[in-house]
Amino acid sequence: MQYIFNTPVDIALEMAHKMKSIRKRRKITQKQLAARSNVSYATLRKFEKTGQISLESFIKLSMELGLTHELNNLFSTPVYNSIEEVINEQR
Repeated sequence: MQYIFNTPVDIALEMAHKMKSIRKRRKITQKQLAARSNVSYATLRKFEKTGQISLESFIKLSMELGLTHELNNLFSTPVYNSIEEVINEQR
Protein backbone atom coordinates (compact mmCIF):
# COMPACT_ATOMS: atom_id res chain seq x y z
CA MET A 1 0.00 0.00 0.00
CA GLN A 2 1.24 3.45 -0.91
CA TYR A 3 0.82 6.23 1.62
CA ILE A 4 0.18 9.80 0.54
CA PHE A 5 1.32 12.45 2.99
CA ASN A 6 0.60 15.48 0.83
CA THR A 7 -2.92 16.70 0.27
CA PRO A 8 -4.11 17.81 -3.18
CA VAL A 9 -3.86 21.40 -1.92
CA ASP A 10 -0.23 20.82 -0.88
CA ILE A 11 0.63 19.44 -4.29
CA ALA A 12 -1.15 22.30 -6.10
CA LEU A 13 0.73 24.88 -4.01
CA GLU A 14 4.03 23.16 -4.75
CA MET A 15 3.29 23.23 -8.49
CA ALA A 16 2.39 26.92 -8.24
CA HIS A 17 5.61 27.63 -6.33
CA LYS A 18 7.71 25.81 -8.92
CA MET A 19 6.06 27.64 -11.81
CA LYS A 20 6.46 30.99 -10.04
CA SER A 21 10.16 30.25 -9.49
CA ILE A 22 10.63 29.50 -13.17
CA ARG A 23 8.79 32.69 -14.13
CA LYS A 24 10.93 34.79 -11.78
CA ARG A 25 14.16 33.10 -12.86
CA ARG A 26 13.36 34.09 -16.44
CA LYS A 27 12.53 37.64 -15.32
CA ILE A 28 8.96 37.51 -16.61
CA THR A 29 6.36 39.51 -14.74
CA GLN A 30 2.94 38.11 -13.91
CA LYS A 31 1.37 40.56 -16.35
CA GLN A 32 3.74 39.53 -19.14
CA LEU A 33 3.13 35.83 -18.60
CA ALA A 34 -0.61 36.35 -18.42
CA ALA A 35 -0.63 38.28 -21.69
CA ARG A 36 1.66 35.84 -23.50
CA SER A 37 -0.26 32.77 -22.38
CA ASN A 38 -3.75 34.21 -22.82
CA VAL A 39 -4.52 33.51 -19.15
CA SER A 40 -6.01 36.37 -17.19
CA TYR A 41 -3.76 38.24 -14.81
CA ALA A 42 -6.21 37.55 -11.97
CA THR A 43 -6.10 33.81 -12.70
CA LEU A 44 -2.31 33.78 -12.66
CA ARG A 45 -2.16 35.77 -9.41
CA LYS A 46 -4.68 33.43 -7.78
CA PHE A 47 -2.74 30.38 -8.97
CA GLU A 48 0.55 31.63 -7.57
CA LYS A 49 -1.13 32.39 -4.22
CA THR A 50 -3.47 29.42 -3.78
CA GLY A 51 -2.51 26.78 -6.36
CA GLN A 52 -6.04 26.92 -7.79
CA ILE A 53 -6.31 27.00 -11.57
CA SER A 54 -8.09 25.20 -14.38
CA LEU A 55 -6.18 22.48 -16.18
CA GLU A 56 -6.42 24.41 -19.45
CA SER A 57 -4.93 27.56 -17.91
CA PHE A 58 -2.21 25.51 -16.23
CA ILE A 59 -1.29 24.00 -19.58
CA LYS A 60 -1.25 27.42 -21.27
CA LEU A 61 1.13 28.79 -18.63
CA SER A 62 3.31 25.69 -18.87
CA MET A 63 3.51 25.97 -22.64
CA GLU A 64 4.49 29.63 -22.47
CA LEU A 65 7.24 28.80 -19.99
CA GLY A 66 8.53 26.01 -22.24
CA LEU A 67 7.46 23.20 -19.93
CA THR A 68 5.55 21.15 -22.50
CA HIS A 69 8.18 18.41 -22.41
CA GLU A 70 7.67 17.97 -18.67
CA LEU A 71 3.89 17.74 -19.14
CA ASN A 72 4.27 15.20 -21.93
CA ASN A 73 6.52 13.06 -19.73
CA LEU A 74 4.27 13.27 -16.68
CA PHE A 75 2.90 9.74 -17.02
CA SER A 76 5.35 8.31 -19.55
CA THR A 77 7.12 5.97 -17.16
CA PRO A 78 4.61 3.56 -15.67
CA VAL A 79 4.63 3.05 -11.94
CA TYR A 80 3.49 -0.43 -11.03
CA ASN A 81 2.05 -1.19 -7.61
CA SER A 82 1.86 -4.93 -8.15
CA ILE A 83 2.78 -7.72 -10.53
CA GLU A 84 -0.91 -7.92 -11.37
CA GLU A 85 -0.74 -4.43 -12.90
CA VAL A 86 2.17 -5.50 -15.10
CA ILE A 87 0.21 -8.54 -16.29
CA ASN A 88 -2.96 -6.52 -16.87
CA GLU A 89 -1.09 -3.98 -18.97
CA GLN A 90 -0.01 -6.69 -21.35
CA ARG A 91 -3.55 -7.88 -22.04
